[in-house]
Amino acid sequence: MKPLPIVIKVGGNDLDTPGFIDELALAVAHCQQHTPCVLVHGGGKAINRLQERLGLQPTYVNGQRVTDEASLEVAEMMLSGVVNKALTMALLNAGVDAMGLSGVDRGLLRVEPWSPDMGRVGRIVNVRADVLLNLCDQGVVPVVSPISMGDGGRYNVNADHAAGCIAAALKAAHATFLTNVPGVKIGLEIASHLSVTEAQNLIEQQVITGGMIPKVHAALAAVAGGVQKAIITDLNGLRAGTGTVFVA
Repeated sequence: MKPLPIVIKVGGNDLDTPGFIDELALAVAHCQQHTPCVLVHGGGKAINRLQERLGLQPTYVNGQRVTDEASLEVAEMMLSGVVNKALTMALLNAGVDAMGLSGVDRGLLRVEPWSPDMGRVGRIVNVRADVLLNLCDQGVVPVVSPISMGDGGRYNVNADHAAGCIAAALKAAHATFLTNVPGVKIGLEIASHLSVTEAQNLIEQQVITGGMIPKVHAALAAVAGGVQKAIITDLNGLRAGTGTVFVA
C-alpha cells in the first residue's frame, strides 16, 4: 500500500530568514525518503517589498491580503516566479526531484471570488488531486504557488487556505503549516492539541489573532476535509514532530 502524502506549507516570513530555504530543503529530502511530500508556499514579505517599491500599499483583512489588479501582478511575479523557483532549486540542490507549478498550471486550483471587498482573492472550489498524486507516484515533490484560476482570470489565494484544500483533496496523512513560532501560543505556553471548538473560541476571544487566524482556519478545514491531523509548528518542530496538533 502506497504511503499517503503529506502537505507542508511554508510562509513568506520564514523564507526571508538566512539559510531557511536550504534547511527546509534538507528536511523535505529526509522526509521524501519514506513519505511523498507536497510543498505549498506563500511569499508575503517578498510581495510587500515589491509592492512598496512600486508605490503600492499592502492591505490586509483578518490576515489575508486584499488584492487589486496591480497587486495581483506583483503577487504572481513573486509567488509563481521568484519564490517558487528559489524553493524548487533548493530542493533540487538537496537531491530532491522537484517541480514548480502554480494553481493555474493544468487547472490545478480553481476558485471563486472570496468576497467583493477582497478584490482578486479566490476561495478554492476544486483541486485536481490527480495532477499532484501522479507527480508523487513518480517521486517528484510538487512545489505549489497558490496563484489560481477562476472566472475572469487569475486570483491570489491565501497559501494556508491552498495548503488546507490540497491536503483535504489528497486525503493527506497530515498537513503541516510552518510558521516562525513553534505552535499556537496561549498565554506563555504552546498548545499541544486543540479541538475545533477550542480553536474557534480562542479566535472569538482574540487570543488567536492576525496571520495565525488563516493558519488555524486552514488546519481545521484540512481535518474537516478528511486529513488525519493538521499541525502548526516551525522548522524545528517539523524535524522533531512537535507543534500544535488539530484532529477531528
